[in-house]
Amino acid sequence: MRKQRSLGGLVVLTVLFSGGMSARRLAANDTPAAPGKVGPSDSKDHSQRRRAERPTSKAKRPAQAKRQAAGAAEEVHPLSKAPGSDAVALLREQVALQQKQIEMLRASVEGLKERLDRALQVASASQPSKATPEEAPDLGQVASATPMVPLGTTKLARPPEEARPGRLVASTVVPTVASSPAPVAQYAGEKKSAESEKEKPAPLSIRVGSADLTVGGFMDFTAIFRSTNGGSGIGTSFGSIPFSNTPAGRLSETRFSAQNSRVSLKATSKVGANNVTGYVEADFLGFQPTNGFVTSNSNSLRMRLYWVDVQRGKFEILGGQSWSMMNPNRTGLSPNPSDIFYSQNMDTNYQVGLTWSRQAQFRLIYHPSKEWAAGISLENPQQFVGGAVVPPSAVYAGQVDTGSNAATPNLHPDIIAKVAYDPTIAGKHMHVEVAGLLRSFRIFDPTTNASTSITGGGGSANANLELAKNFHLILNTFYSDGGGRYIFGLGPDLIVKPDGTPSGVHSASGIGGFEYQFNPKTMLFGYYGGAYYQRNTGLLVDPKTGKITLVGFGFSGSPSSANRSVQEGTFGFIQTFWKSPHYGALQMINQYSYLTRSPWSVASGAPKNAHASMAYVDLRYVLP
Repeated sequence: MRKQRSLGGLVVLTVLFSGGMSARRLAANDTPAAPGKVGPSDSKDHSQRRRAERPTSKAKRPAQAKRQAAGAAEEVHPLSKAPGSDAVALLREQVALQQKQIEMLRASVEGLKERLDRALQVASASQPSKATPEEAPDLGQVASATPMVPLGTTKLARPPEEARPGRLVASTVVPTVASSPAPVAQYAGEKKSAESEKEKPAPLSIRVGSADLTVGGFMDFTAIFRSTNGGSGIGTSFGSIPFSNTPAGRLSETRFSAQNSRVSLKATSKVGANNVTGYVEADFLGFQPTNGFVTSNSNSLRMRLYWVDVQRGKFEILGGQSWSMMNPNRTGLSPNPSDIFYSQNMDTNYQVGLTWSRQAQFRLIYHPSKEWAAGISLENPQQFVGGAVVPPSAVYAGQVDTGSNAATPNLHPDIIAKVAYDPTIAGKHMHVEVAGLLRSFRIFDPTTNASTSITGGGGSANANLELAKNFHLILNTFYSDGGGRYIFGLGPDLIVKPDGTPSGVHSASGIGGFEYQFNPKTMLFGYYGGAYYQRNTGLLVDPKTGKITLVGFGFSGSPSSANRSVQEGTFGFIQTFWKSPHYGALQMINQYSYLTRSPWSVASGAPKNAHASMAYVDLRYVLP
């Protein structure tokens, strides 16, 4: 307010100075007519005006004459050289008139100054004393803290070009102020833009060149309880839960963890006619040192997804590590995690019966219409047998993955083809898909010095149907000859027969369930899933002793890890406490599961099945 009053005073002084200068210029330039040219009537009028302006007091006349004489001596005006007193009288009359004009102008300026002060006070009162980041837009660098008159409200009598060094230029027309002025008119649009930005979602996005980078992820705090001590951390090892006649089967397990916290970065850009998307995702479920939970709990970062996707017209290509095309989708053949079905479970190994993998791949997809999509994917292969297969000789152990061999001699990539149909019926989304898998396995027999190859495969049919508003029915099925590792590796892909040739293991899995968004803050979900592995055995005869030994998978007397079936029932709910596009969301995820494992063979007197109850409670903050 102090600076605003200073501004008003500056305006008044400038106008008064301008008025005085104008009066002097008028006195200098407006020269009256010469005395000889003044007519009789004009002279008479001048004489009358002189008599009216003469002071009534005779005592003052000598002093006034003395002052006039002194002024004439100091400054000789051209009119003073003219004979007679008519020129002096005329000049005196003009000066008096101009003095009256100056007084009137001064009164007008004072009145307008008061109006200006009142308007500035109203504008200051309408503004908050301290603006918050949401109430005021960022105006960048401020040149001056002095209040500014709104643009378009000041009229100048002369253009700014007339200003010269050492000379003040002011307007002879006083600024007019609107009844409800804005503090600074040019910021009105910026303030409106800032208010409109409040209504838009504010993800953590930045612009780098022509690409948009969006940060995503969530922070998890997970509490886990299991009725048996599986010893597998936050993710459950479904295929090895302990039996009740073992110490681990008689001990429960409680664990806290933040390992499932996740970070992601998505980059999108337009390159010519191509829509390019890059995505990377990581969590903290990497390699865990054996003493990791003693003191530091230093959970290791690991890569989950890392791919780039390019779309041009109806075609799409993807390269990198992504969810396998064998994963059931929720929508089309999209690689985005939100379009993949891997359940709502908090268990980081998800649900028994789910076919899934995250692996390096290259895929080509064709979109003939909005509802249809067809694609083919070449994905990283792995000849997997696990620890439940008994080989005829130890020489075959290095040719397959027993759970710790990353250097298997794979013949060619796994080939997966898939077709998806996504119609909308009565405003409800339906998703149906079928997929096929082609794999090959190769084994070298040192006794015959020859290698043998076989081809296996499998197929799946999946549906995710919105039968009622926000209620989804989920059905997933899978059957294969040699596709066991796609069912979370609960059983083998193949065995090596006694003659040194590979043979595929038949396997099947499925999930039935629902997901229901009961209201905007509550989701209910439930699944029942199972996996089945058929036995595949052979008789190995010792040529020296004639002793017969059973080899392969699932024979009588095989390890208890050779599972015939694994089943899991799950129920849970997700409660969202609050959700905002600016501040993210806070959720609580709850899961209860009951797990049953049935091996092909158990020791005499041992339980036929292993059971476990599991409960998860997770507090999650989701980034906006």
